Amino acid sequence: MTGSFMESFFDRVESRRNPWPAGRADLHWHLLPDQAVVREALVEPYRAITHRPGLAPVPAPWVHCTLLHAGPVDQYRDEEIDAIIERVAKECQTIAPFDLVFDRPTVGTVAVECAARPGEPARQLWELTARADAEITGGRFPLIPAVYYPHISLAYGNRGELQQTGARASTIRPDRRELKAALADLPGEPVVLRADRLCLVAQQHDRQHITWTPIAEVPLQAPAR
Repeated sequence: MTGSFMESFFDRVESRRNPWPAGRADLHWHLLPDQAVVREALVEPYRAITHRPGLAPVPAPWVHCTLLHAGPVDQYRDEEIDAIIERVAKECQTIAPFDLVFDRPTVGTVAVECAARPGEPARQLWELTARADAEITGGRFPLIPAVYYPHISLAYGNRGELQQTGARASTIRPDRRELKAALADLPGEPVVLRADRLCLVAQQHDRQHITWTPIAEVPLQAPAR
């Protein structure tokens, strides 16, 4: 049946209009949740899903909620990155920390992900970081995504993984219907994670995992409600 198989996340990001090739470090703004909570409440309970053939599971240290994917790091001038951090930090002085409720994972087109709510406070941070980047760089770089919703990915579709069948190798394509059926049998509840800082990182992928080098942290500094 058409559309029943999960596509490769890495194929998609490398073939889109503004590609992100393996090994290239791009600026990303993230919300990075507490690793202990992520490991206990999101990573370990769903290993039966995320570690299936054809998926690239996200280890707990690299679980993230992306706000903005900006341009290649080596195409920014140092003073531009400093100015972006300064601008974002100034605006974050008036924004209070908030909770995001991450729902049980769902099987998407290219990833197993947990959508979060409420979207509005996270969307405000997406708009803030996108505006700072565009104004300081003169809009040199495409800003991704075009429409934002907060979420965490627990595994990415990865058609680069091969399965040997006799003398014939074929690409594994996870069946989304089977993943959904397996997921329905697993226990699990929504998870509340605190958003209290923005993290700017130089992020890359190797078609298996997404990793990054930290650049700066910006706290949300208004009094919590």
